[in-house]
Amino acid sequence: MFYEPKHGAPLPHDPLNAIIVPRPIGWVSTLNVTGTSNLAPYSFFNAVAYRPPQVMFSATTNHSYGGLKDAVADAQSTGEFVINVATWELREQMNASSVPAPHDVDEFSYCGLTKEDSTLVNCPRVAESPIHLECRYVQSLRVLSDDVTDPNTVVFGEVVGVHIRDELLTDGKIDFLRMRAIGRLGYLEYVEVNNTFSMARPNWDEGNQR
Repeated sequence: MFYEPKHGAPLPHDPLNAIIVPRPIGWVSTLNVTGTSNLAPYSFFNAVAYRPPQVMFSATTNHSYGGLKDAVADAQSTGEFVINVATWELREQMNASSVPAPHDVDEFSYCGLTKEDSTLVNCPRVAESPIHLECRYVQSLRVLSDDVTDPNTVVFGEVVGVHIRDELLTDGKIDFLRMRAIGRLGYLEYVEVNNTFSMARPNWDEGNQR
């Protein structure tokens, strides 16, 4: 089949999210200027650079109660946010934190999660999560949107601090099967990292051109 997204998909559900899979989940914690913590998962999330290390997350709509989503507004106003890794054990809390709650709701408390102080930024971390990336805000980018009143906003941040739980390290490398990170698929589906394989990158040899 073929379709043009601008005309809508000839399927019961838009398949875009089911095509670009699996997507890592950026579980973003922030602290607003009045001291209220926010926590929400974003599956439009990824690393974008090594040096300096940088990540992005994208909010595809405004907040249900008006204005920018809390993670976006907080990152812009305070210059900080934290990425917490979502794991199989934390799947229910991660999902609960996606609730479209009013601006003044602290999702840590709502989801029964423990706040842990960060080292270089003021935003709290999810203590139950095994890995955290402390980030300083770099910039936001508004990308194309069908509705200018409901923007698609991409937030970029520099990773300035990394926390890794010691028991996840084996021979100096993160053990993915111990971490059991989860990712987003399409529709209401998720995936757990419970199987891996390795492949070495090839080197280009001028004498082996086909």
